[in-house]
Amino acid sequence: MNIQNPPKPGTPPTGRRRPPRTPKGRQVDLQALEEVQALLTDKPRRRDLLIEHLHLIQDKYGHLSAAHLTALAAEMRMALTEVYEVATFYSHFDVIKEGPPPPPVTVRICDSLSCAMAGSERLLEGLKLGAEVRVVRAPCMGACDQAPVAAINHVQVKRAAADTIAAAAKANEHPHAWHSHVGFDAYQQAGGYKLLRDCISGKRTRDDIIKIVSDAGLRGLGGAGFPTGRKWSLVRAEPAPRLMAVNGDEGEPGTFKDRFYLEQDPHRFLEGMLIGAWVIEAPDVYIYLRDEYPEIRLMLLDEIAKVEQAGLAAHTRIHLRRGAGAYICGEESAMIESIEGKRGLPRHRPPYVAQVGLFGRPTLENNVETLFWIRDIVEKGPEWMTSQGRRERKGFRSFSVSGRVKKPGVVMAPAGVSARELIDEFCGGMQDGHTFKGYLPGGASGGILPASMADIPLDFGTLEQYGCFVGSHAVVILSDKDDMKAVALNLMKFFEDESCGQCTPCRVGTEKAVKLMAQGPWNEGLLTELSTAMRDASICGLGQAAPNPLLCVLKYFPDELKKPLGGW
Repeated sequence: MNIQNPPKPGTPPTGRRRPPRTPKGRQVDLQALEEVQALLTDKPRRRDLLIEHLHLIQDKYGHLSAAHLTALAAEMRMALTEVYEVATFYSHFDVIKEGPPPPPVTVRICDSLSCAMAGSERLLEGLKLGAEVRVVRAPCMGACDQAPVAAINHVQVKRAAADTIAAAAKANEHPHAWHSHVGFDAYQQAGGYKLLRDCISGKRTRDDIIKIVSDAGLRGLGGAGFPTGRKWSLVRAEPAPRLMAVNGDEGEPGTFKDRFYLEQDPHRFLEGMLIGAWVIEAPDVYIYLRDEYPEIRLMLLDEIAKVEQAGLAAHTRIHLRRGAGAYICGEESAMIESIEGKRGLPRHRPPYVAQVGLFGRPTLENNVETLFWIRDIVEKGPEWMTSQGRRERKGFRSFSVSGRVKKPGVVMAPAGVSARELIDEFCGGMQDGHTFKGYLPGGASGGILPASMADIPLDFGTLEQYGCFVGSHAVVILSDKDDMKAVALNLMKFFEDESCGQCTPCRVGTEKAVKLMAQGPWNEGLLTELSTAMRDASICGLGQAAPNPLLCVLKYFPDELKKPLGGW
């Protein structure tokens, strides 16, 4: 101690720090805590419900403030960093740390391929909606057959124009349940749920159901194409308790078939799901539905309640979970992470979801459309499905067709049909003034093929030799009015935006690819080298498949490389 300069009275001894007046970190605001508690009411404060609770706050206040996030973390007894990292991962959550909240109305304009071809870029440039409306870009909203699409606070405007968007923004309506569907009573009167009752009562055995599904050749229709009966057998062989998760997060640009079937006949899907849960004896089944379908979510809540009241779900509990704007959650392990209330980061494999899935339990993961066909296949017999097909392929497929055709939409066609046949036989031909130039056989990640290769059968395993795949059967038709370099750049921008950021090859690779592709001329050697690194080293299919459109343009459209980058 310095004798000549003694410390002032009340100063702590040298080497000791005055204790802080308040704990470190953000403090809980009592008003914000009361508001969060009012929204959560008596709902469980479990970690896996974090995203559901974040949606409650976002829906009520239009954003997630720092005060509300801090209060939610305290209420759920979680670290604020855990809550914050989840809230900032998903694009439909508006996290505001400081400053004013966003305007009360948010207009999202889809800028993915089908909407870009239909004029969404011009729409974005020309919108003037005032200070009370925020206009942002958004990825595919699952309505590519009605492009361009906008969403006013998640309520969609199909075939949008400046005047219809302005009117919808002024009205600012809330989502309402979809009513133009086959309801519970009508479905039962037409024989619905008889098969499920037969299963539960013992008239049908689990082995019989698996055999019929296997004999029919039903495969996973979300993109991977894994045999359904085999998957059910593999999961059923794992130790109990086993769980079931339904992938309703169809975010692949160009894909909208799950939406179509849910809007038309939701109970056919629900019956197939309940049969699947019965087969593997799952006490819980989780439906993960993308947030871009709010009307379907409200409708499903109503219809599921009717199913439960009728005693048809006594063997399992149904949980409907809401996505929050993350394409990566269409990957099965990322979806599992999201259902658990975490960021949607794909898991390393093995172990596989069938072995260690939801909450660490063996999990059956099926796509919406896969389950939609279970009842028909079992009641009509496997021959009903295998008798269809072309070019030695068996079964039928649901194609989401958009782009330069006269009649875009969901097309039910034989397996092995070609792109040219889809255009001419099912979609009314090309739009007037457009000449067929190329097509995407499997959505954004499935690659691009020229019109000269439009007679290849579209099915699992037929396109891989050409650097493409059929995936979720999303077919986007391109014409002579479309610049293939611009098409590939649009798709790569989507992957850049939707990369989860977990692995460097995908996170950095998509960003670098966008910059190189936006410049001219294209450096073919450098782009090929970068694509190889992304394919070989990315953790999941997003990074591995992101270069497919780029590589296809280099391979099949060499003349396009000499032209300056165009647009729409």
